[in-house]
Amino acid sequence: MKINERIRQIAINDHETERFEGLWDLPYGVGYNSYLVVDKKIALIDTAGTAYSDLFFSWIKEEIGDRNIDYLVVNHMEPDHSALIAQLKEKYPDVIIVTNAKAVPMLAGYHGITDNIQVVKENDVLALGQCTLQFIMTPMVHWPETMMTWLEEEKTLFSADAFGSFMATDGDTKDNFEKFEMEMIRYYACIVGKYGLTVQNALKKAAPLPIGRICSTHGSVWEKRIPEVLHLYQKLSTYSSEKGVCIVFGSMYGNTAKAAQSLAAELEKLGIRYALHDLSKENLSYAYRDAFRFSHIAAGSPTYNNDIFPPVRTFMHGLISRQVKNRKFFAFGSCTWAGGSVKMLNEMAADHGFGLIHDGLGFQQAYSPEKCDMKTVAALLAEDLKQGK
Repeated sequence: MKINERIRQIAINDHETERFEGLWDLPYGVGYNSYLVVDKKIALIDTAGTAYSDLFFSWIKEEIGDRNIDYLVVNHMEPDHSALIAQLKEKYPDVIIVTNAKAVPMLAGYHGITDNIQVVKENDVLALGQCTLQFIMTPMVHWPETMMTWLEEEKTLFSADAFGSFMATDGDTKDNFEKFEMEMIRYYACIVGKYGLTVQNALKKAAPLPIGRICSTHGSVWEKRIPEVLHLYQKLSTYSSEKGVCIVFGSMYGNTAKAAQSLAAELEKLGIRYALHDLSKENLSYAYRDAFRFSHIAAGSPTYNNDIFPPVRTFMHGLISRQVKNRKFFAFGSCTWAGGSVKMLNEMAADHGFGLIHDGLGFQQAYSPEKCDMKTVAALLAEDLKQGK
């Protein structure tokens, strides 16, 4: 797609891959974006995955005909963006690979490439003719070699995976923020979520730039909605939240599930926003998304082998490894003869710095409202939310 006379987007829509990184559901597919900057010399910014090589190279041919690609800018070495580098060198043997020092051993390790590499550092520039590329190092957003490329003459930031999203664009390639927002949050929570501090560093580097366009490697090209996109990343990377409750649970025989559903029903009556996630059935990515969105987390687990039920423990471990901060926490769950899951959930949460709004509710055998008083818990949550604690 021609963004303008200088910039062309190669937007590949993937509806075949079921799980991104083998982990995260893709009900709406995912997009992979590369970009051509066409001037006296031509620069290609990133490539794509091996499954799309024929399409990728045919689109390049359609855009530039028999002209050579002079430079390949490698912003990110993850294989969904770098898998076609060796094939590109075969088709354009004189291409110079432009990247930073941390990517050099990855080029050798993935592709056996050690020659025609131009190593760039912070704020180095590359002249293409009438326009110039400038390189901004953004390590650990979300790999150590990640960088961004700034095209000053077009006020365009090629941002690698930053500001990306799950969901294939399917032609809807510009500025549909409302459509992509939830999938941007889910993408951030799953892929980038651990790296809030380094995202903050990247945002500070980008702040002085007069950005008129953001070209990410996944999802939409942003032009008119740049303030909303930057605000979203500022919010996510500082672990800020909206008032609401992310309820997650796992259940073997339905009793912890009934307790979770009871809490949801009581919150509904009070007009409190919530999301309900059954971790025994649902991909974890949706629960992570809403844990990043909401200020309070309620986790329910039966006691299983004197431990937390495995899907819930996995969720908690992932939440902690993503370094989610500034959340309030409530635990609940069932057991038959020996409890312990509620205590262990509280310990995990407290050790990570979450505030406990309650000692937790554990009950034996079958669920009943008398054994598990979620009306009182919902009232406590409502009061805590009202006070903004």
